Amino acid sequence: MALDVLYTANATVTGEGRKGHGKTDDGRLEVDLSVPKGVGGDDGSGTNPEQLFAIGYGGCFHGALKKVARESEVDIGESSVAPEVSLGKVEDGLSLAVTLNVTIAGVDQATAEKLVESAHQVCPYSRATRGNIEVTLNAKAA
Repeated sequence: MALDVLYTANATVTGEGRKGHGKTDDGRLEVDLSVPKGVGGDDGSGTNPEQLFAIGYGGCFHGALKKVARESEVDIGESSVAPEVSLGKVEDGLSLAVTLNVTIAGVDQATAEKLVESAHQVCPYSRATRGNIEVTLNAKAA
């Protein structure tokens, strides 16, 4: 499948990888990176790749959720996506797992589940991770 590029984000990471420094070429994001204690680090004041992935996936998924709700003519009011990104051991190294906790106001549980599944089909992060890592969807009507 050929990609018709609409946008490209550019960033540079320097230092010691997970204990480095990252910044985007436009200067909008600049962060120090730290290693969490759970993976042998000092739990410094910086962020880590899993937190950055959680924010990115959450933002992308919430946009997809708003899109499918609009197309279905469903008002989802105050909705939220709270991703959990886990780093863990697998047989041949380390891998990620994601849980997307999605809360949707003003709909019943069946509608919430349908919207979340529809968003999962169109979200670019979901498409990129499909078949590569475990992604669990938790839809909650509020």
